[in-house]
Amino acid sequence: MDSCNEEEVPMRLHSAVEYLLHSHSDQLRSIILSPDPKLHYPLFVDYAELMDADPPLARLVFANPTDYLRFFDQAAILAHKRVLKDMVSHEKGVEKKFIHVRFNVCGSPLEFPETFPTIGRVRVKHRGILLTLKGTVIRSGAVKMYEGQRTYQCKKCKHMFPLYPELETRNSITLPSICPSQRSNPCEGTKFLCVENTTVCHDYQEIKLQESTQVLGVGVIPRLILVILQDDLVDIVKAGDDVIITGILTAKWSPDLKDVRCDLDPILIANHVRKTNEMKLEIDIPDDVAMKFKQFWLDFRDTPLKGRNTILQGICPQVFGLFTVKLAVALTLIGGVQHVDASGTKIRGESHLLLVGDPGTGKSQFLKFAAKLSNRSVITTGLGSTSAGLTVTAVKDGGEWMLEAGALVLADGGLCCIDEFDSMREHDRATIHEAMEQQTISVAKAGLVTTLSTRTIVFGATNPKGHYDPDQPLSVNTALSGPLLSRFDIVLVLLDTKNPEWDAVVSSHILGEGEYGNGKQDEDLANIWSLSILRRYIGYVKNHFKPVLTKEAEKVISSYYQLQRRSATHNAARTTVRMLESLIRLAQAHARLMFRNEVTRLDAIAAILCIESSMTISAIIDSIGNALHSNFTENPDEEYAKQEKLILEKLSLIDESLESNGLEGFN
Repeated sequence: MDSCNEEEVPMRLHSAVEYLLHSHSDQLRSIILSPDPKLHYPLFVDYAELMDADPPLARLVFANPTDYLRFFDQAAILAHKRVLKDMVSHEKGVEKKFIHVRFNVCGSPLEFPETFPTIGRVRVKHRGILLTLKGTVIRSGAVKMYEGQRTYQCKKCKHMFPLYPELETRNSITLPSICPSQRSNPCEGTKFLCVENTTVCHDYQEIKLQESTQVLGVGVIPRLILVILQDDLVDIVKAGDDVIITGILTAKWSPDLKDVRCDLDPILIANHVRKTNEMKLEIDIPDDVAMKFKQFWLDFRDTPLKGRNTILQGICPQVFGLFTVKLAVALTLIGGVQHVDASGTKIRGESHLLLVGDPGTGKSQFLKFAAKLSNRSVITTGLGSTSAGLTVTAVKDGGEWMLEAGALVLADGGLCCIDEFDSMREHDRATIHEAMEQQTISVAKAGLVTTLSTRTIVFGATNPKGHYDPDQPLSVNTALSGPLLSRFDIVLVLLDTKNPEWDAVVSSHILGEGEYGNGKQDEDLANIWSLSILRRYIGYVKNHFKPVLTKEAEKVISSYYQLQRRSATHNAARTTVRMLESLIRLAQAHARLMFRNEVTRLDAIAAILCIESSMTISAIIDSIGNALHSNFTENPDEEYAKQEKLILEKLSLIDESLESNGLEGFN
């Protein structure tokens, strides 16, 4: 050991063994009871607990991890042997050869910026200490094998000692100049023999970590760092995962290329890997917040739609009105329930939303706000996106082909926002067809044939092609193909029709926002829904509700679908079977938004109104679909009663519902 004398080593080893026996005997016992002796087992230690129990030892682990992490692995082996010895005879324990202590620095002083820098701020001063980095995995290489330890014997005094390959010199082993035996009369042997069958091999995987774009300043290009995973850490992360990795920063020589200066490339040898996208999916929702949600709906029990509109006003509050768009954004983010039929065919639960609108109608504002509401999001613009950048690209690294994840794969389980959708080339747009409907991306590039998962919500924004003509179909106005349009559950058209009354209201709202924009962020849910509460609410309803359609909701959706199919001359691209699936998804999302586990007629009609808004010529409500001037009404429940009556009349269901007084007529 470099940093301590020989007397200190056994003492430190003894204190490490005692600490592991005292604090982690349960983990050691479970490792012993595992049947396979050749596997590599992790032993998780909280660095904060070690600091409380033995501060000098914790300081040494931080300052000299190269030696002391190896040292803790030896202590874990000794500790597990002692536990094995103390176990009663009827418990079948197996002695293990490989145990690795993994230090979790969460909640410890190592989370301050000096030892937890962004990837772009890693410098030489961080070399050789226990360092923590956070980022997104953009590439995970193949799992390989490498030689981790070899035992040599001195020919003169027969002393045996282990040597560890150095990553800096590409895993080469450097023999000592003289025999390292610690004897009173030194043996100065210079010839060593490799002992047979003492080579220890390890699993080894290289991944590339890119710093999260959320933490970057303006104009900063995200930096990359190579991370090496060993033994039990291999294959636990995949491209697109957000991770926090603790390890030792070192460097390795870059390959020898003719006429190219040889540099040291920084690499992080991982000791502990923590996935944060799993933590993000389960946003911590304290019980008191869940109780607030329940109380909120109890207060609005008699006027549920007023309660819903209160929630919707928290979405993009800087944009005045646009009720339909805010409802569509909420339903898209909440999504329906994924359905798998008997044959194993999946019907997706995620909805997709497209905003078509004139410049200055707030499309990008909604995109940015939706990205903040989602746990995992990627924002890109059409002009700066290629098919490879959106899906997956094959890159050659060190003579080997690898796949690098694109935007849709990185947003798996989250939201992918594509602004300026019309600027993308037709060929690039076609690549996202499969990702939107089947939620997979099939790749056959450079001998790599695979299928990647993309359970992603696609939220697009586009300008109409020239002046929007309401008499023309949507595909003509947007220059988007029919197959692509049919994949979007909601397509909202925002037209700037220069209405003087509307302009006066909007301008007073924008000017007034500067006055009270810095007001208190009160968490009184009856009036204000802040961004953090909205995020928690969306996470809560997605996890806790799996709505099921009632008979009357089925009847309304079915009748509307049949009516649309009969009058589908104008919107042939939109009125496919996908529209029926969209209606079901939107109705389920609305039921979740309303804090319920069953889809009622109200949810079905709300879904119909959303789809109606996306029709250029409506089948039911005689208005051209312009969502720009849709505003929040004073009495939404009374307004809904009128709309329900109108829609049921158009669907010829009103007589049935009056006769049966509700449910029986739909059986």
